[in-house]
Amino acid sequence: MDDGSADTEALVGSSREEVRSHLDSRNTATKFKVYKRRWFILFVLCLLNCSNAMSWLTFAPVADQTAQYLQVSLNLVNWLSLVYVVVAIFFSLITTWVLDTLGLRFSLIMGSWLNMLGAILRVIGMLNCIPEWAMFPMVMGGQTLCAFAQPLVIFAPTKLAALWFPDHQRATANMMASMANTVGLLLANIFSPMIISYTSTLFMLLLIYAIPAVVACFLATVGIRERVPPTPPSASMVTSSSEPFLQGMKLLLTNKAYMVLLVCFGSGIGVFTCFSTLLEQILCVKGYSNDFAGLCGAVAIVFGVLGAFLLGLYVDKTKKFTEVTKINMCLTSLGCSVFAVVSQLSEQKVIIGAVCAWFGFFGYSVYPIAMELGVECSYPVGEATSSGLIFVSGQIQAALYLLLLQALAKPMADSPLSVCATGADANLSWTVPVLVMAGLCTLGTCCFVGFFHTDYRRLRAEATASPNTVTDQSTGGDTWANSTDA
Repeated sequence: MDDGSADTEALVGSSREEVRSHLDSRNTATKFKVYKRRWFILFVLCLLNCSNAMSWLTFAPVADQTAQYLQVSLNLVNWLSLVYVVVAIFFSLITTWVLDTLGLRFSLIMGSWLNMLGAILRVIGMLNCIPEWAMFPMVMGGQTLCAFAQPLVIFAPTKLAALWFPDHQRATANMMASMANTVGLLLANIFSPMIISYTSTLFMLLLIYAIPAVVACFLATVGIRERVPPTPPSASMVTSSSEPFLQGMKLLLTNKAYMVLLVCFGSGIGVFTCFSTLLEQILCVKGYSNDFAGLCGAVAIVFGVLGAFLLGLYVDKTKKFTEVTKINMCLTSLGCSVFAVVSQLSEQKVIIGAVCAWFGFFGYSVYPIAMELGVECSYPVGEATSSGLIFVSGQIQAALYLLLLQALAKPMADSPLSVCATGADANLSWTVPVLVMAGLCTLGTCCFVGFFHTDYRRLRAEATASPNTVTDQSTGGDTWANSTDA
């Protein structure tokens, strides 16, 4: 082998035969082309992610009304959201296999159909002809179908970015597709109470939410016709998903850098899940209304989307995945620590709102960058597998953290400021839990900053395959051809 092949073998960590295959592709694939229809596929994935997230959070902002309409307890209403977490934990590994083995097109079409059928089943469950005892099971059945669709669409952004987008657009494409899920959560928080207040019926709420699910399914089924693009957008696509699923899992579990990211960033996902889930309960004890808590959650999401947009553009130009992730996690830990203090104060709406904006701007925004970092440090393992395991880690840690924080919350004997719902255990002291949450966030950040070090394996493989590139605009798309003059 030549010197370049030795470097490639060290960087990619593949077998000798795979390195030779990669070098062959380097010598033969002298032209990389992208197609305008990549933006259509990205739009479909964004719509699908947004619709699925809206289905996930449909009932949480209107839990009381949902319990009344369906004639069930609030605990059962909570399971309409929790079913997403349960399905994600137990079926995400199967989903990663589907994405990396059967392909992006199959996964998006299957996800869109599951999402649409789930949304329609929820609507059918609210029809007048349905017996009252069958309404909740049918709605739960619809939620479960939507929950099965979630991993198929939430793991897809890194795969789509790798298959269809050039290296200088991957982070932006991943950001747009990933943040669409967050936008869906924001829309559900805003529109669920609004629709219920105007229509006074759960049927209209579910019918309206079914519309984007149907549109996304139609567009995915009719519009996405190719498993992969005719020609690769970058050198890394030639070996995308080159590792068999089980071999890829083995490589991930023996990759020190990836395991640090898996545990530490998964911890961050868990902390943010706790923040979103418990925010209303934490603030109501100190006299802050549910409307204000909802506003704080919305502010965090809006600033998170803004931050993700700016970070995506920056990282696409600089490729500083590690630096951006470490800095954002440090600033997020700072915000979490400040929130643990100010959330225990009364009449501090401006400060709490500002801290939530800070928390969202640096915390939510780093999610797509960290997922891209996971792909970079684990290449050539399939993108869905590397992203999926991080997501599963976050879900598992979120469940553990929620159980821990709820166990640490103790009933308060006297709570004159509380505006929480009435009940024996409604007024809880969250002082210790929020401090523990800040500690967990800080611990995960310190471990990540101290122990995470990696080469950008995908970028280096691409540089080896095509060290110099120039842009050649053509009618059929944008072409990146090898050039010695760049």
